[in-house]
Amino acid sequence: MQNAPLRLGIAGLGTVGVGVVRTAQQNAALIAARAGRPVVVTGVCARSRDRDRGIALDAFAWEDDPIALARRDDVDVFVEVMGGHEGAARDAILAALDAGKDVVTANKALLALHGQDLALCAEAAGRQIRYEAAVAGGIPVIKALSEGLAANRITRVMGVMNGSCNYILTRMQSAGLSYADVFAEAMGLGYLEADPNLDVGGIDAGHKLAILASLAFGTRVDFGGVELEGIGAITIEDIRQAHDLGFRIKLLGVAQMTGRGLEQRMQPCLVPSNSPLGQLEGGTNMVVIEGDPVGQIVLRGPGAGEGPTASAVMADICDLARGTRQAVFGQPAKTLTAAPRARSALPAPYYLRLMLQDKPGALAKVAASLGDEGVSIHRMRQYDHTGDAAPVVIVTHKTTRGQLDLARDAMSRLDVITADPVALRIEQV
Repeated sequence: MQNAPLRLGIAGLGTVGVGVVRTAQQNAALIAARAGRPVVVTGVCARSRDRDRGIALDAFAWEDDPIALARRDDVDVFVEVMGGHEGAARDAILAALDAGKDVVTANKALLALHGQDLALCAEAAGRQIRYEAAVAGGIPVIKALSEGLAANRITRVMGVMNGSCNYILTRMQSAGLSYADVFAEAMGLGYLEADPNLDVGGIDAGHKLAILASLAFGTRVDFGGVELEGIGAITIEDIRQAHDLGFRIKLLGVAQMTGRGLEQRMQPCLVPSNSPLGQLEGGTNMVVIEGDPVGQIVLRGPGAGEGPTASAVMADICDLARGTRQAVFGQPAKTLTAAPRARSALPAPYYLRLMLQDKPGALAKVAASLGDEGVSIHRMRQYDHTGDAAPVVIVTHKTTRGQLDLARDAMSRLDVITADPVALRIEQV
């Protein structure tokens, strides 16, 4: 019956799971009015029954095994907020689909690595997998791409998709602290994953980019095709020198379809300080979508946390309560193409930082290494000496990363360079 309650089984009672329970209870009347039927929690599952989660769970059936929860007769929608791309999360989702349940998940890693297989399973079973919470927290970017922009030919998707990295980079700039100091601060505040490389290594954001690229370009999710570069090499000197040049450093994801294939990259870039991305502070996320005929759409909001993520989970649940049905990645999974992987070949200006010894002819050797690979210098600044070496910042004219990497290799062999040169792409947004 359409007006019968939609019954939820929630696997995982961490920050997100508790937020979903709390939202379902506190906003029950509003959700029922907008979804056209009540939405109720009937069962839950977590590792520990005894932990105080700040919310009453006595009214719900408790299962120790998420697969058992997925198969319960009094569960219509299996909500997976456990995390992990293998094991329990994947097995429980497959069990739910096999038992005729729809699935709502926040599991970006699982979708980035197994999205195609899961989509085929769901569509073969006539079931739904919804995952608004997997990308950009409370920002409805999945719905924007799959519904609001469904008639558009998307040309580019880009954005800041990891709030922890954005917090670190903006905190370094505002407080004048080193990367190591802010990293330790972020760990202490609980802003980083248990394995922090998932955040600072760009992996978490790369998962999100791969999902968005599939939706945007009608391709199979291909996390392996994402070029990943984290923020661990960024120094406070880079932050300050970029600021002097009119830029800010962001961990930026870019996906676009080219004549060579699908380009997906997640790397620290310089963006203009006065651009929307340049002005993004703290843990906030931003996704920029460019399409025909819409032009450019900018979506900005909280990328994580109990409230924003629970909001996204409940949005998917409300759609299911209304009877909304759609393909997992915007079109039938069997029609998604396996796009060739392409590295960025479009020329762009680059920021280049190197430590140059105070010797006659040192700068001429650097310029020759660049010139030999066809890389020309747009502007250059030298900063105060540190011992017998001085930091030198070069902004190149547009060049390819391949040319620049050849020049960097040549420079690293010079006897006037004291450390490997750091190169960051300058993205005009």
